[in-house]
Amino acid sequence: MKEELIARIIQVLRINMSWMTWNLFLAFIPLALSVWLFRMRRGGTWLWWLGFLVFYAFLPNAPYLLTDVIHLIDDIRTIQSVWMITLILIPLYLLVILGGFEAYVISLINWGYYLHRIGKSQWIWRVELITHILCAVGVYWGRFLRFNSWDFITQPDALLTKGVEEILGKQPLVIIAITFVVLAGLYWIMKRVTLGLSKPGNRIGIKSESTNSNTPNI
Repeated sequence: MKEELIARIIQVLRINMSWMTWNLFLAFIPLALSVWLFRMRRGGTWLWWLGFLVFYAFLPNAPYLLTDVIHLIDDIRTIQSVWMITLILIPLYLLVILGGFEAYVISLINWGYYLHRIGKSQWIWRVELITHILCAVGVYWGRFLRFNSWDFITQPDALLTKGVEEILGKQPLVIIAITFVVLAGLYWIMKRVTLGLSKPGNRIGIKSESTNSNTPNI
């Protein structure tokens, strides 16, 4: 019985590691781009704008990992061991999902840093809301329509036709709205946790929000 359970767990982990590794890789692409775009370079060149477009094309992959929790339900049914589920499966999922969402949070923090650096601090919260909306649409496209980030290049017609048509229905709009609320709420929490854990000397902002409401405390 124990050998069978262990074999089942190994099988589940082997299957999960393939898609978890791939999804985390996709989630960290926008994080790497955010460092290059918003920390190391100044905007204005065609290369920067190209990187900016790629950044937004891949950014939904980070919060997309939140939807991978649906695989947890199937894995729980497969393993059927409370201890293994509690000690192995759930921590693994939490690590992967939080890692992906943290990549999303840091990417937007870097975006806010850039806006602050060029004197556009008042636009940070607007950019964050717009980004949450775009990523909510992107998550819906990825989870329900099975579109990928590179489909902007490989099949742009399908994105502009099927993608736009699908999100205009009542049910898709409800799903996208719920996704937006979840993204905005989790981002608000995780942003403050992330900045709270960072050392004061490493923070981006020069002044606190209590001093100047237009200056990001990041």
